[in-house]
Amino acid sequence: MAQHIMLTADRPTGKLHIGHYIGSLKSRVELQNNGEYQNFVMIADMQALTDNARNPEKIQNSLLQVALDYLAVGLDPNKSTIFVQSQIPALNELTMYYLDLVTLSRLERNPTVKTEIQQKQFGESVPAGFLIYPVSQTADITAFKADTVPVGDDQEPMMEQAREIVRAFNNTYQCSVLVEPQGYFPPKGQGRLPGLDGNAKMSKSLNNAIYLADSADELHRKVMQMYTDPHHIHVNDPGQVEGNTVFEYLDVFDPDRKHVAELKAQYQHGGLGDVTVKKYLEEVLDAVLAPIRNRRAEYAKDLGEVARMLQKGSAKANITANQTLEEVRAAVGVNYFD
Repeated sequence: MAQHIMLTADRPTGKLHIGHYIGSLKSRVELQNNGEYQNFVMIADMQALTDNARNPEKIQNSLLQVALDYLAVGLDPNKSTIFVQSQIPALNELTMYYLDLVTLSRLERNPTVKTEIQQKQFGESVPAGFLIYPVSQTADITAFKADTVPVGDDQEPMMEQAREIVRAFNNTYQCSVLVEPQGYFPPKGQGRLPGLDGNAKMSKSLNNAIYLADSADELHRKVMQMYTDPHHIHVNDPGQVEGNTVFEYLDVFDPDRKHVAELKAQYQHGGLGDVTVKKYLEEVLDAVLAPIRNRRAEYAKDLGEVARMLQKGSAKANITANQTLEEVRAAVGVNYFD
């Protein structure tokens, strides 16, 4: 019998990359398989529309791609309920109730939202739906009474805001309907991968990512263009490993810590070329990505079956979300005609 409930989600704005894998997907699969969690995995298409409302085709075209990535990394529809956000009407009503319990100024202070607003360069034209997405996210989590949410390090402010809304609801209506969620974070130092260009974050929008669906040739091309030490011009030059993207990836993906330490020492001393290190990193990454790539190709042979999986998962998720919604309606007192 599962002791905990887990809810995770991704925006369908393109295929998922290895930053997603390290930041959350790997943890989801581990939690799914240990038998202690009832798992809900959501494709957050409505959240994606908050900054893509004028480009819905992007979301439509990405929906099955994200589902393929889920299946490829090992999420199992027999163990996890995989569903689509827009197919769960209860989430919209829950969001409306929660909006009455949070202030505009609090939403504007959320560090994660502030950072994303800057990254997306909204300026003064921030979509209202984007600003309130922490509230919508709280609805997603609480609808399934999830107590565990695997997320990257940068999402802790979102989790704290969700807990605030849960406390406000339970205190306001003198009930214990909603469950406070906790973030489940990857090991220290593995929560965020830098982009191939050395940018602080790997991102689809910045075009600096290695995707789970990338071919072996694409992986080779991307690794070879990765940012290293710009002052390490000749093989015998001493090089810097701090801020060197190749070594940051090795720290995360190579289980042979001793060998990585030896490579770092040699690089710092001089005598180890960037191409040699990159070729080694390519081998390390391909050992992780090749099985994922192969499984993805198999599932992609029948996209109709993938769509049916999402439809079935959404129907199952609706049952749970509607149960929570009825409890929330009763607590608020809007079940007038029951």
